[in-house]
Amino acid sequence: MPRELTPAQEIERSISKKFRKELWTPFVHAVKEYGLIEEGDHIAVCISGGKDSFLMAKLFQLLQRHSEFPFSLTFLSMDPGYNEANRQMITENAVFMDIPLTRFETDIFGVANTVPTGSPCYLCARMRRGALYAKAKELGCNKIALGHHLNDVIETTVMAMFYGSQLQGMLPMLHSTNFPGMVLIRPLYQIREEAILAWRDYNHLTFLQCACRFTENTASGIGDSKRQEVKHLIAELKKSNPDIEKSLFNALHCVCLDTFPGFKTEGERHSFRERFDKQA
Repeated sequence: MPRELTPAQEIERSISKKFRKELWTPFVHAVKEYGLIEEGDHIAVCISGGKDSFLMAKLFQLLQRHSEFPFSLTFLSMDPGYNEANRQMITENAVFMDIPLTRFETDIFGVANTVPTGSPCYLCARMRRGALYAKAKELGCNKIALGHHLNDVIETTVMAMFYGSQLQGMLPMLHSTNFPGMVLIRPLYQIREEAILAWRDYNHLTFLQCACRFTENTASGIGDSKRQEVKHLIAELKKSNPDIEKSLFNALHCVCLDTFPGFKTEGERHSFRERFDKQA
């Protein structure tokens, strides 16, 4: 008689079997292609409470189980000021999915919501990342893993073009500027959001969305933002060009600097004239 699986094991099985092509394969490919994990790493897997971070946690558990070299994991959950219902949802999901959380509290929501005008989201994101870096370093970690996926990557690029007047991407790995020795990695870099949503719905899971005080009273729990506008725009373009996401993502890996009139690297601006004059 077949052994009955626990809910957590069923969830893991869905990743390695049903959604292997959509989730497991691109996760492993990103880890290898970008060199995100090395032997002896101690990685703080940051759990925000959303679908992306919880999926990332399960992917890391599977990878650690089958890895050819040892590395350590701490599943780090920061409470920036969630209400009790959201705090309970994170706890219940972690128990249900067999993810041992290391939790700590901050008052980031309270501070971010004192911003006098506009959306506090940018300030909140910066403060949350700083708090995660500090706690991870305190716990002896050398890397933090965030759950940004492929759609986050391409949406960030489009937003920078439309609203920031620059071509800017989102790297799969980068050194921290404020915490020497710490590295940020994004192992879901090649995973599409639609695959994460399909995995969530297949397993009948419910996760937090944003859950901050700024958006928790809106109908969607997400709030209005430029990112949502870009997300909707790409969805519309996808109707006539199903490969639009793939094209945008691949473009980030094939930037032809020789065709741009200007670019910036390491904080310094450069002009095409630098190359042009040398060719005279």
